[in-house]
Amino acid sequence: MVMQRPPWWKNSVFYCLNVKTFSDGNGDGWGDFPGLTQRLDYLKWLGVGCIWLMPFHPSEDRDDGYDITDYYAVDERLGTLGDFVAFVHEARAHGIRVIGDLVINHTSARHPWFLRSREGRDSPYRSWYVWVDEPPPGDGEPIAVFPHDDPSPWRYDDRTDQYYLHQFYRHQPDLNLANPEVRAEIERVVGFWLQLGLSGFRVDAAPHLMLGTGRGGQTSACDVHAYIAELRSFVTSRCPDAILLGEVNRPYKEAARFLGRQSGTGDELTMCLDFEGMQQMHLALARRDPRLLTESILRRPVPPGTGRWASFVRNHDELVLDLLSEDERNAVFQAFGPDENMKYQGRGLRLRLPTMMRGDLRRIKMVYSLLFSLPATVVLLYGEEIGMGEDLEARGRLSVRCPMRWEPGSGSDAASSAPPVKPVTQERDPDGVCVQAQRDDPDSLLSWIRLLIRLSREYTAFGGDDFLPLETAAAHALAHLRQHEGQNVLCLHNFSKEPAEAAVRLELGEREGPIELTDLLHPGDSYQAEPSGDAVVRLDAYQSRWLSVAEGERHLQ
Repeated sequence: MVMQRPPWWKNSVFYCLNVKTFSDGNGDGWGDFPGLTQRLDYLKWLGVGCIWLMPFHPSEDRDDGYDITDYYAVDERLGTLGDFVAFVHEARAHGIRVIGDLVINHTSARHPWFLRSREGRDSPYRSWYVWVDEPPPGDGEPIAVFPHDDPSPWRYDDRTDQYYLHQFYRHQPDLNLANPEVRAEIERVVGFWLQLGLSGFRVDAAPHLMLGTGRGGQTSACDVHAYIAELRSFVTSRCPDAILLGEVNRPYKEAARFLGRQSGTGDELTMCLDFEGMQQMHLALARRDPRLLTESILRRPVPPGTGRWASFVRNHDELVLDLLSEDERNAVFQAFGPDENMKYQGRGLRLRLPTMMRGDLRRIKMVYSLLFSLPATVVLLYGEEIGMGEDLEARGRLSVRCPMRWEPGSGSDAASSAPPVKPVTQERDPDGVCVQAQRDDPDSLLSWIRLLIRLSREYTAFGGDDFLPLETAAAHALAHLRQHEGQNVLCLHNFSKEPAEAAVRLELGEREGPIELTDLLHPGDSYQAEPSGDAVVRLDAYQSRWLSVAEGERHLQ
């Protein structure tokens, strides 16, 4: 019997990067596509399977590229369209796919479409955006995403005496997705980039794609699920193995609907970023209570069809905590970011993980081991693999979008002159937080992340959606079993600074002799479980172990 290979996105590691801060190929101080192309050998060595590009189009750059002025072009500072095509082609030659950000909730206020829309109420582009005579009453949808900056999602335009919708910043007017002309134009944009080699898109702000104006200029709800299903159908008709990865910061019950659970066919997003799981993970780390994470994963719906959740420690925005209660959010703030300058809009943190962990490499390694041990596709933000920090002097969410550190010293070739973002500095071992210093160091974070990527791809136990938590008397330790295609790996993580002994029982059926448990993360370490499946494993402070269960065991009863 021929085993069917899983879809490529199920066992790929996704790597999110900002072209302008990643690698400079021509020495002008801006990262660019030629520079990124030169780093493909590194990304292949690391084990990256898919690169997720943050916006690379021309923009006003008032929101780091998420205020697009031309969907069909490449920002000239980053290279040419030819440079982009050469990069995608070379990435494929390295076995790496590429997806791009699809920012279709809004455009820049300087986009030609919006400039035409503002010319008058009779403009043919008027209905491409959401215009009303008076903002609708009430406290429901729409809401302002950045209330500290723009309290209202409606902005008055004195030229035509109407208000336009902007759920994000006032310089980012919302497109009217209820307009068939707008949908058709978005399909042309999507088709254009698929033709140039992209393997899909990360759909920015997916839940916000819900408002439009119908006949008579009345605000009306756009069926976001019907629209995403329509978009998915178009994408797969052009490229059958292309994906839509959705930014859906919603509780599981609501987020799962974006995977197409309503129909059960998985006909909407291919993957959803797991925001609820991420937030529960940080709460569990703050309280040193792994049960919080376990309960979260157990209530997470299984994706339909070939769908998949995507897990991450943090993304390129603030580390958002808005799905937690106020008390829970404050617990995370107190543990990891107590200073006001570390917080963002009262709902998240402007920090990368090393600062949150106070530079404790043991704890940092444990968190990434935990991430890779969970049933989901892993998404990394560039620089996580070397423990990059942040720049709290940068504005808002730009604090974590620092130039990638390749060498000691200033560290970044994307900030050699007239840097778009000030080079990151780290008081903790500043010269060691770079690729050059860590690449050949077997004890470095970079070597650890590379090991996790390799093992999670080599061992089929990590390929499924299963998650079997095991009881243990060690209150601060998480023990769970990953099983797939007859292979078993016991994963243990100590959330505490105190050593622990985790006693677990593997329900594998009676064996004639002891069961060998080989530590994949610490070569040379091994344990034995009794024939009954009982085992006791020692965990040092913040230690993690992945124990491969000897072949020949039976499945769980």
